[in-house]
Amino acid sequence: MPPRKRPPANSKFQVRKPADPGVHLEPFLNYLEAECGMAANTVSAYRSDITQFLDWYRSQPSRPLSQVDLKFLSGYLQHLNKRRLAATTVSRHLVTIKLFFRYLVLEGILAESVADLLNSPKLWKYLPKVLSPEKVNELLMAPCNADKYPLRDRAILAMMYATGCRVSEIVNLPLDSVKLAEGYARCVGKGNKERMVSLNPVAVAAVEAYLKYERPDLTRRNPAEQALFLGRGGKQLSRIMVWNIVKKNAARVGCSKEVSPHTLRHSFATHMMAGGAEIRALQELLGHANIRTTQIYTHVDHSRLKAVHQMYHPRG
Repeated sequence: MPPRKRPPANSKFQVRKPADPGVHLEPFLNYLEAECGMAANTVSAYRSDITQFLDWYRSQPSRPLSQVDLKFLSGYLQHLNKRRLAATTVSRHLVTIKLFFRYLVLEGILAESVADLLNSPKLWKYLPKVLSPEKVNELLMAPCNADKYPLRDRAILAMMYATGCRVSEIVNLPLDSVKLAEGYARCVGKGNKERMVSLNPVAVAAVEAYLKYERPDLTRRNPAEQALFLGRGGKQLSRIMVWNIVKKNAARVGCSKEVSPHTLRHSFATHMMAGGAEIRALQELLGHANIRTTQIYTHVDHSRLKAVHQMYHPRG
């Protein structure tokens, strides 16, 4: 949160008691976007989480926000657990609630945030599911003539695996940010942070084919559109459309139903680590703000450690 200071303890500030906490939702979201600089997708996720909390809040016996206590908020966490949500999802909801209550304190609506007393549920170290390099190759070749725009779909899959970009970063790529001759692209990640990602020859060839044979047809209805990947109407492709493209082609090559666009990002990172990439370099390529987020990939693939053991151990 930005360093805006709460009122001092000895001030004459008065706690206001709004009738419905829902009136603070839009100002809170505006605060996240304008003052905290959060990306639109992040703000959208916070909107969803707070809306669910407010719906539950209204279903409980009426009480003002100033009377919300630890037991009341613990009841909401139990409600989330009864929905059989993953511990990571419950933790994300809790983070959202804490930010919301801290905002209410900063605005003088509450004197203190009881939400800060809640502990996050213990999380198992979760290992992301990845595809083997062979299965990735099958996936990249899955788009076929039965598809409306197979070259576009293949270019999307190749770009996602070559760069490790998030799906939001892929759909927001401007055409002029992709430098095929130089083999790199500039993408904007979380927190509006820009980074450069490398393109391998497979991705370059796939994008070149799409730009030559399919994108000109897509731009006829909307010549001014600057996004690299376009939908049928000539407008920027949506995240849902990319999700559908990945799901459809994953099913064609016999992948699990759990495969998603993020699976390609996990696969990129895991294969890079298995190939000997330094974790700091991988952090930059993935656009992680904290290296602890990147460290999960050191636990995913043990093939390199096994090979080192076999090579150097006297009984290997």
